[in-house]
Amino acid sequence: ISPARGVSGKNDAPTDSCARAPSYRLSQSTPGTMASGEEDGAVEEKESNNKKRTKGAIATTWLTFYNIAMTAGWLVLGVAMMRFYLQKGTHKGLYKSIARTLKFFQTFALLEVGHCATGLVRTSVIVTGVQVSSRIFMVWFITHSIRQVQNQESLILFLVAWTVTEITRYSFYTFSLLKHLPYFIKWARYNLFIIMYPLGVIGELMTIYAALPYVRKSGMYSLRLPNKYNVSFDYYYFLIIVMLSYIPLFPQLFLHMLRQRRRVLHGEVIVEKDE
Repeated sequence: ISPARGVSGKNDAPTDSCARAPSYRLSQSTPGTMASGEEDGAVEEKESNNKKRTKGAIATTWLTFYNIAMTAGWLVLGVAMMRFYLQKGTHKGLYKSIARTLKFFQTFALLEVGHCATGLVRTSVIVTGVQVSSRIFMVWFITHSIRQVQNQESLILFLVAWTVTEITRYSFYTFSLLKHLPYFIKWARYNLFIIMYPLGVIGELMTIYAALPYVRKSGMYSLRLPNKYNVSFDYYYFLIIVMLSYIPLFPQLFLHMLRQRRRVLHGEVIVEKDE
């Protein structure tokens, strides 16, 4: 998401006096009537601007609160991961120790799709939706549902990548909303993803791949024929399709971030083609 912009209200409907005023009455208007009309228009414009400022302030306040909460949440997650590893000296059992916090804050990110859809932020609904839904899928339908993969080393790859990325991203938005953005956070936001994004994708793909034998053996989330719905669904093949979908989606999202990086850090004007 991007820093908040003012949220404009809908255009006010014309008043009855304006709607009824025929053109021939303009020549009969007295100076006093014209002055009164101008004053009424100024008052209406002032009220409209006040409403826009109020809505903009409310939107900014909410987005600031949201980003502070998410920054804090991922910081707590990062500290918990480091503490666990320092105490245990192994990654085994790490996921179980942080699962509740991870599920809460990653699921809470669904609000970002709503932020885009309602115009609170200027990021593409499609881009945000793909990123958020893929994360939630990994959390709930892979690591939560298939316990056999919870101790996979590949799990650590995407957990570390997610945590570093989200701490940087949400702190970037928070300081941007507060209009006090340190350069090192701006630099981190548009440079760390070059490493963290591919690292996270590799971890996700390896974890899904590790889950395939267990999914095939258990038949989980699959629907076999015959059944009353006369529909079949195989979760095993669905996961293979999900893995293949990374091939076209990852380059698009990565290149999108590279374009943003050039625009923000180097001031390049990026002309996006209409889709």
